[in-house]
Amino acid sequence: MGTAVVLIVLAGIVAAILCSMVRDKKAGKSLQCGNNCAACGGHCHAQAAQKEK
Repeated sequence: MGTAVVLIVLAGIVAAILCSMVRDKKAGKSLQCGNNCAACGGHCHAQAAQKEK
């Protein structure tokens, strides 16, 4: 019984993380650098813009 509860809790956490990642991606945020262009120099955003064209 305890194993099932832990499995359900972990599945819920993974689902929440995936939903958050999908929501961020749809909002145009980068998954590679956390939308922090100062840290990555904007390289990942430039690549994403090229892929959209």
